[in-house]
Amino acid sequence: MELEFELNGAPATFEVARSDLLLDVLRRHGYTGAKRGCDTGACGMCMVQVDGEARQSCVLPATRVAGASVETIEGLGTQDDLHPIQQAFVDHTAMQCGFCTPGFIMRTKALLEADPSPSDEAVRAALSDNLCRCTGYKKILEAVHDAADRLAADDALAADGGEPTTATREGTR
Repeated sequence: MELEFELNGAPATFEVARSDLLLDVLRRHGYTGAKRGCDTGACGMCMVQVDGEARQSCVLPATRVAGASVETIEGLGTQDDLHPIQQAFVDHTAMQCGFCTPGFIMRTKALLEADPSPSDEAVRAALSDNLCRCTGYKKILEAVHDAADRLAADDALAADGGEPTTATREGTR
């Protein structure tokens, strides 16, 4: 069957089987940032956003995103112009092996869109379904708060007519 949806801001049409999971469809078409970890939706390594909500793509039937807006880690900044969340994770060394990092970044993005200035408790709760076995969570927590500050600064700059970062310029917070 043909599946049509928006992928990282552009129309996408893929042939899928009714049994395909979104993670499989994305990876089959070169969107490999979402990783296969637990295959049960418990580790967060497959995290993407569907209509602005963080979702585990390893348990989400692909057919459920028909007509939806899907965003993957590939839809954020570029290697030369990182999204503020990506840059915060780099600056705080909030990753080591990098396997879980895309999931944390996508979950953080959804969190900060819903709550631009979350408390430590809110960050911990939002990230509770994401697992990291290398870094520990202190640096990730620091990166999330730094990302919130960066996004707030971008919003203020844009409101004053300044040149925001890629993330704000493209309308992705």
